[in-house]
Amino acid sequence: MRFGLFIPQGWRLDLVDIPTEQQWPIMRDLAAYADAGPWDSLWVYDHFHTVPVPTDEATHEAWSLMSAYAASTSRIKLGQMCTAMGYRNPVYLAKVAATADVISGGRVQMGIGGGWYQHEWEAYGYGFPSAGTRLAMLDEGVQIMRDAWRDGRVSLAGKHYQVDGAIVAPKPLQDGGPPLWIAGGGEKVTLRIAAKYAQYTNFTSDPDSFVHKSQILAEHCRAVGTDYEAIVRSSNFNAVIGTSESDVKERLARLRAQQVTKADGSAVDAMLGTVSAPESATGTTEQAIEKLTRMRELGCEYAIMYFPEAAYDRTGIELFEREVIPALA
Repeated sequence: MRFGLFIPQGWRLDLVDIPTEQQWPIMRDLAAYADAGPWDSLWVYDHFHTVPVPTDEATHEAWSLMSAYAASTSRIKLGQMCTAMGYRNPVYLAKVAATADVISGGRVQMGIGGGWYQHEWEAYGYGFPSAGTRLAMLDEGVQIMRDAWRDGRVSLAGKHYQVDGAIVAPKPLQDGGPPLWIAGGGEKVTLRIAAKYAQYTNFTSDPDSFVHKSQILAEHCRAVGTDYEAIVRSSNFNAVIGTSESDVKERLARLRAQQVTKADGSAVDAMLGTVSAPESATGTTEQAIEKLTRMRELGCEYAIMYFPEAAYDRTGIELFEREVIPALA
């Protein structure tokens, strides 16, 4: 099993009480820490407004961070979980990603999905198309990016996107462009798009659902004639790691105390509920190993870890690095 690490960027109220001028140094230093450690990749979210509710707290923009991390790290892969296709014209996005890939020396990953955060879409003037339309945009957009990266020029007369001889130069350093991580578990459309184009998928960390989604993906691969075994299946895991169960509870309580100063307590509790849910990796190191081992046995080859304490306290990450990663790597 390989491991990725989310870098806090504010979206999940994970930079609360940190002055704006200190936020980038903290994010940069965490990225450098991951770059020097056992992590295969670092990740950010592609969102503009915070959760569990929109607030005036910082949410740093994903692709700006990609270029910043490209310049400030040297080894680690760089991803977004996941870029919303509807937020940027796809050939423009191909150009942005190609530039970041060149800056990084060929380390950018393309996490891409249909997008879901309705408040954000509407606030930024994108409307909020139906799920079917958003997924059709995803399909066309992935085709445009793939062809642009491969050929350096792209044309497509689609229903949602029209490009006519757009030049993407320089092309990415990676042959064929950044690997595509198609995120989402929609069974009829999203997983079919993944079967057609993805090198990686990303869906639920609930074990039973993971097995079911994997079966659906395999069916789509057979239907479109691609190799199911060649697609790496990944999941995201929330994690608060402690030396004991009481330590974990204390860490969760500190997180709640920070976040309820910015958002309604019931909304914060709902979000933190996902951090301590059975499908999370939260717990002692022994409990985290047990949960992740089960997922590995079910075919999850890549775990992307989100530590909500990361901007304030690295001790949970350090525990994870010392005891969990060696047991699963």
